[in-house]
Amino acid sequence: MEHPILSNLQSPMELHEMSVAELDQAAAEICDVMCDLLSERSAHFASNLGVVELCLALHSIFDFRQDRLIWDTGHQIYPHKLITGRYQQFKSIRTKQGLMGYPNPAESDYDLFMTGHAGASVSTAQGLHSGDVLAGRADRKSVAVIGDGAFPSGVVYEAMNNADGNLLVVLNDNEMSICPRVGGVASYLDRLRNSIYPTLKAGVQKVLGRVPVVGDPAERFLAQMKEAVKAGFHGGMLFEELGFQYLGPIDGHDIGLMRKYLKMAQEIHEPVLLHVVTQKGHGFKPAEEDPRTFHAPPVFERVEGKAVFQQKVVANPSPLNYTNHARDAILHQMEINEKVTCMTAAMCQGNKLEPVRDTYPARFFDVGICEGHAVAFAGGQCKAGARPIVAIYSTFLQRSYDHIFQEVCLQDLPVTFMLDRAGLAGPDGPTHHGVFDLGYLRVFPNISIMAPADEQDMKAMLEFSLQHDSATAIRYPKGVSPELGREATPVVFGKSEVLSTGKDGTILALGAMVEPSLQAAARLAEDGLDIGVVNARFVKPLDEHVVSDVLRHSPFVVTVEEAALIGGFGSAVLEFAAERRLNTSHVCRLGIPDIFVEHGERAELLSDLGLDAEGIYRACRDMAQATANMETV
Repeated sequence: MEHPILSNLQSPMELHEMSVAELDQAAAEICDVMCDLLSERSAHFASNLGVVELCLALHSIFDFRQDRLIWDTGHQIYPHKLITGRYQQFKSIRTKQGLMGYPNPAESDYDLFMTGHAGASVSTAQGLHSGDVLAGRADRKSVAVIGDGAFPSGVVYEAMNNADGNLLVVLNDNEMSICPRVGGVASYLDRLRNSIYPTLKAGVQKVLGRVPVVGDPAERFLAQMKEAVKAGFHGGMLFEELGFQYLGPIDGHDIGLMRKYLKMAQEIHEPVLLHVVTQKGHGFKPAEEDPRTFHAPPVFERVEGKAVFQQKVVANPSPLNYTNHARDAILHQMEINEKVTCMTAAMCQGNKLEPVRDTYPARFFDVGICEGHAVAFAGGQCKAGARPIVAIYSTFLQRSYDHIFQEVCLQDLPVTFMLDRAGLAGPDGPTHHGVFDLGYLRVFPNISIMAPADEQDMKAMLEFSLQHDSATAIRYPKGVSPELGREATPVVFGKSEVLSTGKDGTILALGAMVEPSLQAAARLAEDGLDIGVVNARFVKPLDEHVVSDVLRHSPFVVTVEEAALIGGFGSAVLEFAAERRLNTSHVCRLGIPDIFVEHGERAELLSDLGLDAEGIYRACRDMAQATANMETV
């Protein structure tokens, strides 16, 4: 399919002059471009198809060179990118040095924030408006587009509680986040969408408007009746009690209808909530029917309106990844211990926890995109005698920082945190890289931190954690788990696993960095260097005996971690050395420097950062050479 509108669109302002029919054609072209993209690589799909018409309607009414637009969560940004000057670059999305899969101010002035976490849009939009007022530009409309999955986030209501001025919140209600939504807000939106009052509201209020309000008791009774009936038929009562004028719900795929409501909202200079109902995957039937699979589907081709997934023939199938191993370990522990519970924050699918949910529904809790609540909730369960496992991506667990402190560590409760996507999250980029968890967790008393090198470690660490009497965290990356081929050894509190010893140097490797460290050591052996490798297992507490021994006796020591160097595993080694007054001039730390790492395939990023086998090999060669030079001086 050719794309005459998108390929010739110079500015989104040109959409203002288009007819609804032309905008519908543009929507069809966007859908086609999206499907073409999925014939090359996996990307966020169903969520983007769901907002195509909404995006076009917004840009055809507002001038976002002046007005403000925030997308929450940012993975639904693709249609916006296609109409804001990035059509020609679009096929590079989610590739190294290509377009980012989230908003990126470095790409376009139309992207105001790099948004990858849910719920913050209303706050930032309100802040933009407040800043514009201070600058004498109160005429600028500030617009936040937020999905119903993100809407229960606590920060949304903190923002709405303080909202005022020229603010428009567009609630994109598609009955899902990645998985179906949960909780009371979801039920409330369902009632709004499905009840009779949206169609009766205008007529009832027109009739009630004729009832006079005057002074005697009978008339006051009539006035009270009037307000009660209005409230009974008023769909957005909750939102209006928070100070928003509620409009909707309306069809989020009817561009003409949305344009009318957006024009109406444009003329209202106080907070407005426009409730639009959309369908994830709209415009591509397979995605409409199965939005979960098509949230970020594997590569496929369109054949007569159907999606045919590419079948990869793999001669030697890779081992399962860390996420699978974590899920299987959780299942096993829930099977043998009825006190074990599992909770997640709208990431049941991402953490591959569907079998846990389906097998133990009474002990599985998906709290929606409410990470702080998940952690505090786990603290309460723990206090009541349960052994909760909180399974949340590393980067999302940051949102619950205060609750890790107050409701878990301060109370010294044995909650188990399982941090998926710890390390580099690949094409999702800097909003999703889980590289800060060691730094933000190490500072708390009453918590231990582990990182498994393989499936064997994963099982043993979770078993240890659920028998430990304080909080524990187990961090693991989004990546294939290796088979290290060694005898099973139990996890003992604060103890590492010495895989080999070497007279020329030692690598202290954490978690997923053990395998490339072993590969580097093997290559160094070919060069005549005898290098030992230690599977650190624990970041907190460190194995003081082993660390002290290698610092004292190894010619050089290289620490390797897929985490930020500041506050990380290598820092913990240096801190330990400083406390013991041990020499550290022969220590080299490998990890994530003080930057936000861009998007790209995980292997590409690890290579760039020197965290693959080749990078570790080079670092050890340099250290060996430096050591030799010092000995000859």
